[in-house]
Amino acid sequence: MTEETAEATIPKGMTSGKKGKGLEFHSLTSEGQTKLDRHLTGITEFDRVTGGGMVPGSALLIGGDPGIGKSTLLLQVVCRMALSGKRCLYISGEEAVDQVRLRADRLQMSHAPVELASATSVRDIIASMDGGTRPVDLMVIDSIQTMYVDNVESAPGTVTQVRASAQEIIRAAKKKNIIVLFVGHVTKEGQIAGPRVLEHMVDAVMYFEGDRGHSFRILRNVKNRFGATDEIGVFEMAEEGLVEVLNPSELFLAQRQDHIAGSAVLAGLEGTRPVLVEVQALVAPSPLGTPRRAVIGWDSNRLAMVLAVLEARCGLTLSGSDIFLNIAGGIRITEPAADLAVAAALISSQTGIPIPHDMVFFGEVGLAGEIRAVSQPDLRMKEAEKLGFTQAAYPKRPHRKGDTKTPSRHTSLKGKEITHLEDLVAWLTPARKAA
Repeated sequence: MTEETAEATIPKGMTSGKKGKGLEFHSLTSEGQTKLDRHLTGITEFDRVTGGGMVPGSALLIGGDPGIGKSTLLLQVVCRMALSGKRCLYISGEEAVDQVRLRADRLQMSHAPVELASATSVRDIIASMDGGTRPVDLMVIDSIQTMYVDNVESAPGTVTQVRASAQEIIRAAKKKNIIVLFVGHVTKEGQIAGPRVLEHMVDAVMYFEGDRGHSFRILRNVKNRFGATDEIGVFEMAEEGLVEVLNPSELFLAQRQDHIAGSAVLAGLEGTRPVLVEVQALVAPSPLGTPRRAVIGWDSNRLAMVLAVLEARCGLTLSGSDIFLNIAGGIRITEPAADLAVAAALISSQTGIPIPHDMVFFGEVGLAGEIRAVSQPDLRMKEAEKLGFTQAAYPKRPHRKGDTKTPSRHTSLKGKEITHLEDLVAWLTPARKAA
C-alpha cells in the first residue's frame, strides 16, 4: 500500500487552487449611504464640461497640443478650489516649483493656498496623500507621462510606466475620495500618448483644442461617467490667463460681414449647448490638373461627399474648381447637421449670390441628395432667435403618430423646409438674382 496526496481540482483558467472569497452584493438604491456632492470650481465653462462639477474620487484626463494652455487651465482650477476652502495639491513632473509660482503670479493667483511640489515618484505621491492636518480634496498630476513606479523596469513615458503609474494613483485616490486631474501629452495625430487603456481607467477624458492663430480655446469632453459627453467649454486666452466665454455664438459671429457670397451660418449643437458659427466657402477656377481641396475645422471626407452629391444629384460642376472651406473662429465642428450649411456656402460661392444675413442652416445631407432631420431643432432655433436671426432653413421633421409639433413652434423664426438639395440650388441660382 502506497499513500498518495490527492491534488486539488483547479478551475480552468486559474493558476492556483486557492479558494476565492465570496463577494458582497448591494442593491441599486443608496439607502443609508451618504451622497457625494459635486465640487464646483467657480469656472462656469469648466463645470459645464465636467457635468456640473467634479465628483469626489473621480479621475479626469486632459490632453492637448503643447503650449495650448493645459497647465494654465488646471492651475486656475486648483487655485479656485483652494480659495473655496478645499485642500489642493499641484504636483509637477515637468517644471520646478518656482516656475509654477511665476505662472501663478501672471494669473494673479499667487495668494491661493495651493500646496506645490515637483516630483515624479508615484510611491512618494501616494505617501503624500495621507500627510497634512486635513484630508486632500483635489490633486493635479502634470503630467502622467513623467511619473514612474520604481518596481517597473522601464523609462518614464513608456506604455508600461504610464499604465502602472495611473493605476496606482487612481486606486489610492478612490480609496480616499480625492479628485485627480491628469495632464496628458498627445501624439502628432492628436491622440493621448501612451496606452489606450489609460482613457478607459479614468472617469472623464477631455481635449483642450485651439488654433494658435486664434485666441479661442475649446475644452471638449469625449468621455464622462458622471455627465453628458461632447460638451464643450469656450475660453479666450488673455494676459491674465484663460477667460471663460459665456456666449460663444455671439463671439464667433462678431466679425461676420454682410452681403458676402459663400458665407452661411450653422446652428450647431455641441453636447447640450447650441452654438452658431460661420461657415465660409470659396469656389475658384483651378489652373491645376488636380484641383485643391482645403478644409479647416471640418471633416475633409464629409466635404468630398457633399461635393459629390451636388454634382451627381444637382447638376453642379465643381470638379474643376479649387474648394476652400473654413469654420470661422478656430472651432472644429463634427456633427452631420453642418452638411446643409456647407452646401449652402458652396452654392452661394459658385453662383455669387449672398445668403440672407439673418438666416441659419442645419440639416444632414444623404447620398441621394435628401435632407435628413437632426436632433434638437427647437434648441437650435431658439439660440438663433436670441442672436437676432429671423429665418431658418432646416429639414422637414419626420412625422410621428400623434405628433403635431413643428421645429419653429416655439420661435418666431420664419422657417423654410428643405427636403432635397435641388431645392437649395434652385433658390440660390442666377435666375433668383435677376428676379
